[in-house]
Amino acid sequence: MARAVFKKSFLHPRYWSLWLGLGLLWLIIQLPFSWLRNLGASIGRLLYYFAKSRRTIVLRNLELCFPEMTSDERIAITKQNFAAMGIAFFEMAISWWWPKKKFAKLAKKIDGLEYLQKEHEAGNGVLLMSLHFTTLEIGAALLSTVYPMNGMYRQHKNKLFDYIQKAGRETYNLQGEAIERDDIKTMLKVMRSGGTIWYAPDQDYGPKQSIFVPLFGIPTATVTATSKFARLGKAKVIPFVQKPLADGSGYHLIIYPPLDNFPSESEEVDCLTINQWVEKCVTEQIDQYLWAHRRFKTRPAGETSLYKKK
Repeated sequence: MARAVFKKSFLHPRYWSLWLGLGLLWLIIQLPFSWLRNLGASIGRLLYYFAKSRRTIVLRNLELCFPEMTSDERIAITKQNFAAMGIAFFEMAISWWWPKKKFAKLAKKIDGLEYLQKEHEAGNGVLLMSLHFTTLEIGAALLSTVYPMNGMYRQHKNKLFDYIQKAGRETYNLQGEAIERDDIKTMLKVMRSGGTIWYAPDQDYGPKQSIFVPLFGIPTATVTATSKFARLGKAKVIPFVQKPLADGSGYHLIIYPPLDNFPSESEEVDCLTINQWVEKCVTEQIDQYLWAHRRFKTRPAGETSLYKKK
């Protein structure tokens, strides 16, 4: 494994504008946390009116998953969701750059840490199964301040930004690494050696390695990789979510018991188990989910797009 390494090439003039933007962002996040939340929410609410295509996707996803909602209710949640996405921008930055002692205080409550500690002490690998909530960046970072873990991430085309995000995700966990999501070999090696991998299986990655099982009553392309990773990595699958507190002061981290009989003999049963867990968690904090992702883009053969323009 290799942690993020700074290269002299990052000082090339072609990166100066990015350095300027990152420097400005670093200065902004020195503001109090409550100010950053309010600023992020304001930016998100503003984007609601300009990001038409994303707004349309959010509204369509809510319509598909919660048909019982009124149009006004979906619009209200969409506005809250955009505010959460705006806050997520600053959550990302403070997750990378705040001092550990100051940052760790945002974890106001942690439940279920004993499930991870038990597996760690037994030398068992863990696939920490999470979701694409807007708070995913800060949730994983907060957990890494109290528990050694590794995370999967998507490599960025801009080499400087890729270094920044990789280094940022390794800030609080000197024993862990941000692993590129296609580096399956390293992922399995970590789990087989008793390590923990943060992983989120709840997006549409296309028909390859996916099967269709219900999600909110909709046949949904669901990756079978969770079962395969757990089996090949000889790891326990432990669900994990984070919830922002209502007063805006911090976050509640929740680690659940390991999934029973997982992986099973049936990939379909395993995928259904995952989707049922996704439904439960999303329903508990609808406004925080990443609805801007076209979760139902891949359709069974012969079925028309659910995002087709009307």
